[in-house]
Amino acid sequence: MPLRQRLENLPVGQKLLAALLVLLTTVLLVANLTFISAAYYISQEAMAPQALQTIGRLISNPGLSEQALSSPDNAQALLKELKNYTPLRAAAVYDTNGNRLAQVQQGDKLRLPDHYRNLESWRITEFRNTQVIPVLKPGQAPGHLLLVASSELPTAFYTGTLTASLGILIFSVLLWAGVARQIRRFITEPIYQLEQLSRRVTREENYALRAGTGNRDEIGSLAEAFNTMLSRMEAREQQLKRARDESQDAYDQAQGLAEETRHTNRKLELEVQVRSKIEKKLTGFQNYLNSIIDSMPSALIALDEQLYVTQWNQEAGALSGTPLDEALNQPIFLAFPPMKSFLPQIKQTVERHTVTKIERVTWVKGEVTRHYALTFYPLTGGAGRGVVIRIDDITQRLSLEDMMVQSEKMLSVGGLAAGMAHEINNPLGAIMHNVQNIRRRLSPDLPKNQEQAQQEGVELSAVNQYLSAREVPQLLDGIQQAGARAAKIVSHMLSFSRRSNRQMAPCDLPALIDQAVEIASNDFDLTIGFDFKGQNIIRQFDPKLGPVPGTANELEQVLLNLLKNAAQAIHQRENEKEPGRIILRTRLNPPWAEIQVEDNGVGMSEAVRKRTFEPFFTTKEIGQGTGLGLSVSYFIITNNHKGQMEVHSTLGQGTCFTLRLPLAGNPMNVPAPQIIGQNDRE
Repeated sequence: MPLRQRLENLPVGQKLLAALLVLLTTVLLVANLTFISAAYYISQEAMAPQALQTIGRLISNPGLSEQALSSPDNAQALLKELKNYTPLRAAAVYDTNGNRLAQVQQGDKLRLPDHYRNLESWRITEFRNTQVIPVLKPGQAPGHLLLVASSELPTAFYTGTLTASLGILIFSVLLWAGVARQIRRFITEPIYQLEQLSRRVTREENYALRAGTGNRDEIGSLAEAFNTMLSRMEAREQQLKRARDESQDAYDQAQGLAEETRHTNRKLELEVQVRSKIEKKLTGFQNYLNSIIDSMPSALIALDEQLYVTQWNQEAGALSGTPLDEALNQPIFLAFPPMKSFLPQIKQTVERHTVTKIERVTWVKGEVTRHYALTFYPLTGGAGRGVVIRIDDITQRLSLEDMMVQSEKMLSVGGLAAGMAHEINNPLGAIMHNVQNIRRRLSPDLPKNQEQAQQEGVELSAVNQYLSAREVPQLLDGIQQAGARAAKIVSHMLSFSRRSNRQMAPCDLPALIDQAVEIASNDFDLTIGFDFKGQNIIRQFDPKLGPVPGTANELEQVLLNLLKNAAQAIHQRENEKEPGRIILRTRLNPPWAEIQVEDNGVGMSEAVRKRTFEPFFTTKEIGQGTGLGLSVSYFIITNNHKGQMEVHSTLGQGTCFTLRLPLAGNPMNVPAPQIIGQNDRE
């Protein structure tokens, strides 16, 4: 335990005695130190100089001084006489030439000047009292006597001081003992007696005890206050006894009344039980209704006639961000700020008692844009008029409607493509076949061509020269390229109506994406604005995503179309300060595996975005696109893989295509697109 805490826990009497002892000790020490300091000051400042002056006057006697200057021995003999003088610390005699003849010292040896001319500088550095007395010698220059006073006090002084201190100490101890006895008598004993009395009262619970009257001091006042408290407690105890007796009488009377009311209570208990059951059922029914309301996917808000919130389900709290306890009894425009713009419609519903519907409202929650449908129902009843607001999230429904519209378009185009393909294939095959036959019948390598040319008298080489001069081979190449392009369009159209016979297998999406990137980077054409090599490719693959069921070559075709479109969109930008960037993402979002292709190209307007997947719709110039790339991609993802494909775009900022593939599903067979063949006939 620390010393301070021990001192604080001492009894009051011991604290006073300890304080008194410390005070006496401090006074004694200060008095002794003051006395010694004063004696030392008086000795050094008054007694020592006077003693040195007295010695100097004695030595300066012509008889002694002349004899002392006659020889060093005489000077030494003179100084020996002074050695027995206690206040003297050292002395030295200098002759008429200033040389030191003799010296005498007591105690530790001092370094006295060897010549008189050094005496003044030595005295400046010496802290003792010194006296220089001239010693006259008739007919010659005077000599000098140096006297140095001692800085120590006499031993008798210290002995006397110690004796006086002991006497004072003994007197102080005796005084302290007497004071301690009086403190114990007048302070400690009364407090102890008062403490014993309080313990006795607590132990015996006898409030008739009293403390003895003491002196008229604070302790006496405390004893009187303690006696007053005991008197009041005694009176209070008597009152309690009387009250206990009265309560006993009242209890006896109450017993009689209780017997009378017991029969009535039995009837009341039956009523209470019935009411409790009814209230329990009502509470359970209310909780059940609240659970139903909270479980509904729509936000339900009930308002009174003043448009204050009376009902607020969990979906309303999640949509508005306002919890139930903060929304209740608040105006609707404070609990749900976006509803402020619809206050006229709400008031109209209350006043006219009609249902009001708002088909579509767009709110931005965080960074996500959501669409909602609002319905206001009038409310009437015993509680007064009001209105119920229902808010439905129709974002997914609108997305599904867009997908259904797109699917209807694809189905109609699929039926059209099935019929058109057969109609186009026949003339297209004839064109390609005839171009091939023309080339073969102009070839000088076939013997039949040579034989026919000789019969007609025509040089086949001259004919070929003429055709080359007229660029007929280039025209045939153009016909063949146009036919191949038409065959490719027909092949895309057939993919809408026929299913491939390829089996679906687990596909590693990161590897598939890397392969598509490699193919795209080896295929670029600056004439149509497609330069894939100059783009910054950022890969953000989800390590949690494993193999996904799919057809690798079809998914690769989709990715290649999206990569080419992204590169072309970046190439069409007017602002080239920001480098081109394509972000490729994969993400596990059960039950889907998602692939995103995002670019920072020119983007699309909302009107163009809605028609993105329409067949033959393109924003490119004539000859640069068929308008079937994204349509075929959409068909591959939604029809062949039973997935989803959507696009988000902002004009001037960029576009993001999202592909969703089901993680688990049955293998699906889809027919390969029909490719128009070419017969090798003469």
